Amino acid sequence: MSSPRTALVVVDVQNDFCEGGSLAVAGGAAVAADVADWVRDHGGDYAAIVATADWHEDPGSHWAAEPDFRDTWPVHCAAGTPGADFHPAIASTLAEADAVFRKGRDRAAYSGFEGYAADGTSLGDWLRDRDITAVDVVGIATDHCVRATAVDARAEGFDVRVLLPMTAGVAPDTTERAIRQMIEVGAEPIGSVRTG
Repeated sequence: MSSPRTALVVVDVQNDFCEGGSLAVAGGAAVAADVADWVRDHGGDYAAIVATADWHEDPGSHWAAEPDFRDTWPVHCAAGTPGADFHPAIASTLAEADAVFRKGRDRAAYSGFEGYAADGTSLGDWLRDRDITAVDVVGIATDHCVRATAVDARAEGFDVRVLLPMTAGVAPDTTERAIRQMIEVGAEPIGSVRTG
């Protein structure tokens, strides 16, 4: 199981990324429930549990009326809206998280390492301040924000496992490519992923 200096990083398990949301990923609600169960059963194995969240106030060209779903996207996770809230299956669990790192206030942001806690501390600095040396990454979407978070975690010097059964990918081809990218930088994928 996880070493005492491992943190669980829960990536973007928000309403807009789950079924019924403006940028829904198939399996998102199941990820929310599974991660909540994992925290209940294994939370004590981690030195810290943190969450990331898209929190867009004015992200410029990241939102588009006619998105290409590559560089531009429908309006999603607007700050203070229900779509930006954590999914109900995990909301009470994440209310007990050690910190939440919001990202993308005024620009596109995919990696949790682009996010900041309420006091302005970055995810990387927050983890290092607590002598965290490794992270387990779960959440949505495998081929976008989970991939970016795992890749940046490696770049910041952390050992990384991606617990794929607790992630959901947008599409099989982009998810497979994302997993290869994570492996290339030294992240360790565990299990298999849901894809829409």
